[in-house]
Amino acid sequence: MSVTAHAVARSAARPLSAGEATGLLVYRNYLAYRRAWYIFASGFLEPVFYLFSIGVGVGQLVTGFEFNGQTIPYAEFVAPGMLAASAMNGSLLDSTFNFFFKLKYNKLFDQMLATPLTTMDIARGELSWSLLRGGTYSAGFLLVMVAMGLVSSWWALLVVPAALLIGLAFGGVCMALTTYMRSWQDFEFVTLATMPMFLFSATFFPVEAYPTVVRWVVELTPLYRGVVLCRELTTGALSWGSAVSVVYLVAMGMVGLMVVRRRLDRLLLT
Repeated sequence: MSVTAHAVARSAARPLSAGEATGLLVYRNYLAYRRAWYIFASGFLEPVFYLFSIGVGVGQLVTGFEFNGQTIPYAEFVAPGMLAASAMNGSLLDSTFNFFFKLKYNKLFDQMLATPLTTMDIARGELSWSLLRGGTYSAGFLLVMVAMGLVSSWWALLVVPAALLIGLAFGGVCMALTTYMRSWQDFEFVTLATMPMFLFSATFFPVEAYPTVVRWVVELTPLYRGVVLCRELTTGALSWGSAVSVVYLVAMGMVGLMVVRRRLDRLLLT
């Protein structure tokens, strides 16, 4: 019997609260990763390498950009975008590849449903784990930014909660989309969607550089909302865009969570 199933079995005489069920699933994922911590940490390195190669290297050639009325050095402009991408990467790994393996091959969720856990418990637990991973990546990246002198405002203390919102949005939607995938080949669509977002969501240059129509499309992407939110917090150049980003990311995550629950009901209970 798995650790999660054993723990739930001890509570079988009473219903599990949402907090208890989520905690059990997060703990199960922690046990699965504790001997493979290097895999957990690997997703943190990619945006750090981008920061050093592009933010610092190209930053020697570019004076900087204007952002919300402030002129900031190029490295300070790029770093928050890399932080948002780090939160996206951390959430993406568990809500796509790992979630698909548990659902289609390991049949882990079928085993969990033999306990008092529900499909909503599974959705919340898996999303919480992806948030934890994305938040860990972002906290580590923020420390790198502080060490490099790329943070100029105390508002940056809110960057980690902002990164959790990014993880919520991507985790919820990616888990929902993963329930429709039929094979590993379908994950090519994940790369097809995330790579353009990473490159063009105002990560490396201002969104004003685009033609008007393209700019409108970019501003609707979740990573752009996350980049704007993180950049405003680390630079202190706050605007109403931050509030828009918070509402957008929360709404996206909640919609994704509801879709995941309904899809798990259909795939596992019918």
